[in-house]
Amino acid sequence: ALGKGSDLEKAFATAALVYNNSADPEGKLSKAETKSLLQTQFGGFIQGQENKPKYQEIISALDEESENKIDFEDFMILSVSLTLMSDLLQEIKNVKTTK
Repeated sequence: ALGKGSDLEKAFATAALVYNNSADPEGKLSKAETKSLLQTQFGGFIQGQENKPKYQEIISALDEESENKIDFEDFMILSVSLTLMSDLLQEIKNVKTTK
């Protein structure tokens, strides 16, 4: 559907597709499923973040026993939060591309 889309559009479409392939019929993930999805699909961004207080706060919230499920909006907020604190983000900022 986004064959001619921009790189950013394709990135967000991929995030939505990955999320939707893991979500239940209501379009939600349990907190445990969310944690697992982040660990398997977002490992490059979360690697080495274990000692950061914000990372620990996010993961602790996902570890809590709760009936609450995560929707796509909350998943994207978690993803952006993890990206912003990631050491990988600084490496990405240092990459210069030419077109």
